[in-house]
Amino acid sequence: MKFLCVECDQQMAFGERELPGDGTLAATFKCPKCGRVVAMLTNPMETQLVSSLGVEIGGRTVPAEAFEMINTMVTAGRPDGQTAGPSWSSDAQERLTRVPTFVRGMVKKIYADYAKEHGIMEITPAVMDTARAELGLEGM
Repeated sequence: MKFLCVECDQQMAFGERELPGDGTLAATFKCPKCGRVVAMLTNPMETQLVSSLGVEIGGRTVPAEAFEMINTMVTAGRPDGQTAGPSWSSDAQERLTRVPTFVRGMVKKIYADYAKEHGIMEITPAVMDTARAELGLEGM
């Protein structure tokens, strides 16, 4: 995704990124020609979605190296450095298939993070129900 200055027809440059601490994300972009600044603010669910996709707001700060992801996965296990998460029971996996595809990864990450934080080794439908209640996601 790129932001364009409508007046100048120029690609806006990344300015700064802030994580206020309430689950939101704010980023600014500036037109290099006219100096116009725009801001983007995401709500907590959008922030979680962006994070689960591994997207970095503002882009890379160093050039990519050849086979970077493969090298990282071989040495660290995963590109984000995290260890393997909890296992999923067959009932929990079946329940997860009923989640719309476009948010399934985000939902899976929410449950996996909850399980890790609580020392849960296997995610079951009961764990999913408890997580939903504790995280305030019951209306979703």
